[in-house]
Amino acid sequence: MKVILFGSTGMVGQGVLKECLKDPLVEKVLVVNRQTCGVTHPKLKEVIHLNFFDLSPITKDLAGYTTCLFCLGVSSAGMKEADYFRLTYELTTYVASVLLKLNSDMTFCYISGAGTDSSEKGNTMWARIKGKTENELLKMPFKSAYMFRPGFIQPMGGEKSKTKLYNLLIPVFKLLYFFLKHFEGFTTNTEVLGKAMIKAASTGYDKKILESRDINSIV
Repeated sequence: MKVILFGSTGMVGQGVLKECLKDPLVEKVLVVNRQTCGVTHPKLKEVIHLNFFDLSPITKDLAGYTTCLFCLGVSSAGMKEADYFRLTYELTTYVASVLLKLNSDMTFCYISGAGTDSSEKGNTMWARIKGKTENELLKMPFKSAYMFRPGFIQPMGGEKSKTKLYNLLIPVFKLLYFFLKHFEGFTTNTEVLGKAMIKAASTGYDKKILESRDINSIV
């Protein structure tokens, strides 16, 4: 596997990157970031690029890969719908379309979220937009595409969220995870999520949309 990873500076992306670098199935990893992830490894190449809405300056770097693990995302808290739509639907589908032109045999794995609305008609803004994003990705002629919908995610290797409140609540979340981990439909962790994305991309899965229970069971 030759992997492109978007979002490696976020909590989920940090965990996914660690699993990619450990897994012998992954030959090389390209991370595309606005700021460095601060990781060095023989398998790892990092490209710093500020404008993700224009990837034309780095298209040569993006060619020759088999898999995209897309962990880039923003919180909808306090955000206007138009802004969230641009940074979720428009950005994700733009990046996917560029990668598809460069790598016609690529598998695309997208981090979405529990509660995503595939009907695109519900009352919750973020869920509608995530659902529209998933639906568009599944229409694209990738070799395969998988939508990952984790619920509560426990950071396992010291990963930090870009959401300050999440980091402050980590001690509380650890207690919640201890009690909820027996309910596989609600929880997963960064280590399992990274392994699940690699597993789905490398060997396939019988569902295109993976909830927390599926993410845990595939590993």
